[in-house]
Amino acid sequence: MAAFSVLRSIRIDISKVFSARSTQFLHCPGVRLMAADKELLLKLRKKTGYSFTNCKKALEKFSSDLQQAEAWLHRQAHKEGWSKASKLQGRKTKEGLIGLLKDGNSAVLVEVNCETDFVARNVKFQQLVQQAATAAMSHCHSKHANIINYNKNFLTTEEITQLKTSSDSRPLADQLALAIGNLGENMTIRRASWVAVPTDCYIGTYVHGMLPVDNPNLSKMTFGKYGALVICKPMEHNSNVNFSELGRRLGQHIVGMMPLSVGSMEDPPGDDTETKMLAQPFLLDPDTTVGQFLLSRGVSVLDFVRYECGEVTELAEKV
Repeated sequence: MAAFSVLRSIRIDISKVFSARSTQFLHCPGVRLMAADKELLLKLRKKTGYSFTNCKKALEKFSSDLQQAEAWLHRQAHKEGWSKASKLQGRKTKEGLIGLLKDGNSAVLVEVNCETDFVARNVKFQQLVQQAATAAMSHCHSKHANIINYNKNFLTTEEITQLKTSSDSRPLADQLALAIGNLGENMTIRRASWVAVPTDCYIGTYVHGMLPVDNPNLSKMTFGKYGALVICKPMEHNSNVNFSELGRRLGQHIVGMMPLSVGSMEDPPGDDTETKMLAQPFLLDPDTTVGQFLLSRGVSVLDFVRYECGEVTELAEKV
């Protein structure tokens, strides 16, 4: 009986030890995070897009304070992004996207480059393109509130990266560094063009090689490898013209036939007319010229912008 009592006492003591160990184990920061804060971890991951490892580290560091954890992640990404951007600088960025954003009587084309087409299809890269387009659009609106004649302007890399989006006080250069830090490729916000027109004009738009957009936050954007903006004006009041469809067809022609200027209906035949839009055979009906096509519809073209992702341009070479 005495031996049985001793064994029983030992078992009770061991049970207490294991109970204490289990309690300590359950109160370890990592285990507490996995158990009680799994929902917070998923929420932080979804909100920021950073890795589970970094999100877990942030929540542990700030005792599951979601706001502090998020702020810390952004600070780290910013710091590491600039560091990675510096390391990757000089690596060629031949891929990327053309982004198009239209808002009423204004429209913007931007080109943002990266190293691979794989990254160009990443939603975070597309968000960077959207930020660049939004910043360029805000800049356009600030410059031309009341439009009498149409305006067309260009922004170089240096100019556009200093712009800020309406939702963030940081310049696009900072947003670019964050994207480089997140995606691990060199990137460049290469250029932007915007047009603004009075109420008697219309901006036709076209993007070729268009990518599907699954993110609702990007629904106002159009992405592709080529883009065109074309400024149209009726020769007289003409309510029968579908300017949206007409602008799309003209944009297709501009992308496919690569005119360098609009030209004139009075241009004499010659080699130089091959690059003048109005004298070119219309892409969708080669038996007629663009000028003849427009004349039959009572519409004139005032100007256009054409972008091709990765193309060599005089403006880009100067930047």
